[in-house]
Amino acid sequence: MANNVFDLAELRKLIEEPAPVETPAPQVREALTFPPVALAADAELAVAVPGVPLVADAIKLTAWTGERPVTDEGLLSETDAAAAAKELGVSRARLRLAWIVAVNTRLLQIVRGTASRGALPLRLPAEATLEFWDGVVMDVLDQADTSRLTGSRVIDGHLAETLATIYSVRSGVAIANLAKGLLQSHEVACEPSQAELRELSGSLPGELLEALSLLTYCGLVQQTGTGRIALTPLGVWAVRHDLLREGHEAPTLAEVEVFAGLDAEALVESLVSGAVTQSAVTTWLERRPPEQAARDLLAVATAGGAGHRGAVGAILEELGPEAQSPVRDSLADPTMWRYAASWLHIRDLDAPPLSSDDHTWIAVDSVAALLHISGSPESVGEFGALESGEDLVRSVGEMAGSSHPDTVAVLELLASTHGDAAVAKAARKAAMKARSLQTTKLG
Repeated sequence: MANNVFDLAELRKLIEEPAPVETPAPQVREALTFPPVALAADAELAVAVPGVPLVADAIKLTAWTGERPVTDEGLLSETDAAAAAKELGVSRARLRLAWIVAVNTRLLQIVRGTASRGALPLRLPAEATLEFWDGVVMDVLDQADTSRLTGSRVIDGHLAETLATIYSVRSGVAIANLAKGLLQSHEVACEPSQAELRELSGSLPGELLEALSLLTYCGLVQQTGTGRIALTPLGVWAVRHDLLREGHEAPTLAEVEVFAGLDAEALVESLVSGAVTQSAVTTWLERRPPEQAARDLLAVATAGGAGHRGAVGAILEELGPEAQSPVRDSLADPTMWRYAASWLHIRDLDAPPLSSDDHTWIAVDSVAALLHISGSPESVGEFGALESGEDLVRSVGEMAGSSHPDTVAVLELLASTHGDAAVAKAARKAAMKARSLQTTKLG
């Protein structure tokens, strides 16, 4: 999936479905958060694997092949391929895919130009069967990566994100809207000419129908009773496995349910320790009235340190104006009032103004949270606590005069971990100045 452009926000708009979680940022190679899914039991999934048409054909092809010579490319000869396709009742394209699966999963082995039965037994335990299934799906996705799966350059080029989009919409996606989403993705990624777009608008729906037929053959998608396209249970398992492999957050319902009953303090502690995911936080919020959730969370932030404030601030971003009463109450707290004022301003609600020193204090506190949150990155990167476009060197220099108690620690963190040499140098100078100012105040 790393070579594709994920834009779930735009795709969801096109398929006219509400996003079940906060919509992820639409960029390449960013970690995305997907809604939790209910997985079928491993034993149930394993039983279904041999019934997938592609897998069944790979098994039949193994038996049909027996022991016979292959070409230098490790494929059946033209005569044998034609005979095998006729015997199995499949197209040559599907026969080729079944052959690739049979060889790559070790149903068949090729030694010195001869194909024969491989070492993989046809009957496997459930866990091994699902590993086999994962290999089958990887073969399918690999064929798409080389534009040799569906015959459509656009669909192959955006197959991974298309499957991820279907994964994120439990009720399924209308075929026409899926075609619009593919066209949108292609336009964003490839910037085709208007003439090419018009041509694709006419050809893509037909190509998509053929591609969906192939994906059905591969056991990944199915048509719902309302005519929408959804993932099969095996498809859900496989796409989730691939999303996790690519570093995305794709929890199960069972995983997020563990945190749903926690009180606010336990939730925040779990977030600080790195034990809880964003999907679990979303589920937690869905189980509570926004006003009460905000009040409980703010109580934890008020009593805690920078890590707690950072965690609570991130959670509060998911709540709208209906939570403003407890947020407004926290304007009286000396450590939380700046966060509260910022939260209110962002939602165009009345709030006290924030000075440049206040913004600097929030920036210091935001980075200070990294000192307490488990699993924080080794590098603070481009320091997301500052708004885009600000001069980082200048802003880091201004931190020296901040009244925040963690100012020196934050500047030392920036000095030792920031990837920009100029920022790191500014942080070292600012840390020296901050220590000097503290010494002067103490004297």
